[in-house]
Amino acid sequence: MTYAPDAIRTTPNAFGVYTPDAIRHVKLSTVTLPLAVPISDAKVFTGRQKPMTEVVFLFAEITTEQGHEGMGFSYSKRAGGPAQYAHAKEVAETMIGEDPNDIAKLYNKLLWAGASVGRSGVATQALAALDIALYDLKSKRAGLPLAKFLGAHRDSVRTYNTSGGFLNASIEEVKERASRSLEEGIGGIKIKVGLPDTAEDLRRVTAVREHLGDSVPMMVDANQQWDRATALRMGRKLEQFDLVWIEEPLDAYDAEGHAALAAALDTPIATGEMLASVAEHERLIAARACDIIQPDAPRVGGITQFLRLATLADQAGLDLAPHFAMEIHLHLAAAYPREPWVEHFDWLDPLFNERLETKDGRMLVPNRPGLGFTFSDQARAWTTDTVEFGRA
Repeated sequence: MTYAPDAIRTTPNAFGVYTPDAIRHVKLSTVTLPLAVPISDAKVFTGRQKPMTEVVFLFAEITTEQGHEGMGFSYSKRAGGPAQYAHAKEVAETMIGEDPNDIAKLYNKLLWAGASVGRSGVATQALAALDIALYDLKSKRAGLPLAKFLGAHRDSVRTYNTSGGFLNASIEEVKERASRSLEEGIGGIKIKVGLPDTAEDLRRVTAVREHLGDSVPMMVDANQQWDRATALRMGRKLEQFDLVWIEEPLDAYDAEGHAALAAALDTPIATGEMLASVAEHERLIAARACDIIQPDAPRVGGITQFLRLATLADQAGLDLAPHFAMEIHLHLAAAYPREPWVEHFDWLDPLFNERLETKDGRMLVPNRPGLGFTFSDQARAWTTDTVEFGRA
């Protein structure tokens, strides 16, 4: 049903009765964010990927008849950005005229509009930008930060830095960036491992642990580059460093291998960032394949799907450390019942006018309504294409 503009008034009205709203306009944009330095993790050193030079974003902006607005985004690294944009363009028009408050209904409508390409991967990553925009809009309409709208358990979340620990950086650079992160109020440091020479991995971990001291939380991330035998040997050698977790020691889809590793080691196992649906995470949870689950809202289909997954993870007693996109995940982590971690990446800073604050090892939930971010002029300049539906 499409609501006529002259029938729409404020929400709620003077009597506290809800007046239906309707989506009037949807704008999709594809934005290419260049990285200042090509980034390499273990997948580059094992020859599986090339260094990463850019991140491609799909942004969705939604406006209603009553003038409410919401913004959301999804992203892709190395490949997939154009595919997300193409799929979103095919299904977004189905939202026009719908009530933006009916997020679950809209998600299903978008899913069925593109049902022939499935319910994971690019298909749902394209929907994520629209779904997140709806949550941004709805929480802004309520005048609440998204975390408060969802029901926060805390006003700040433990945070750790990843962007300074990539393998393209020398060990001296990693140590210098780690010190800077701690000075900026970030609480933990994660570095990359998974090199073909495991002895070099151990040298890097030793150097950083000695630099940080024993009291600073430290994590390592192998980016799926070990086989089961290597992961077990390395896991045992890494026990001495009192790590918060070992991340993605095995292929992302090896639930059984991760489960065996989690059972064998004292150091917690973290994984999940590469999975592209709730169903794929359900297999991890059922197998007891990790101690810390790392879903990515843009990858699993948005906030609607992330919340489904978070309920399952909490029921299973898992800790939470969402992957990337701190601008979204800070709010979702704040609403998780168990004390979580949020990954600090400053890569997205040029896209927005606002910044997140870190203090005493924690990232603070902003008091701005919704996600709390607006597009920067630089983001507009990096926009390579747009398409619009409905009336502006």
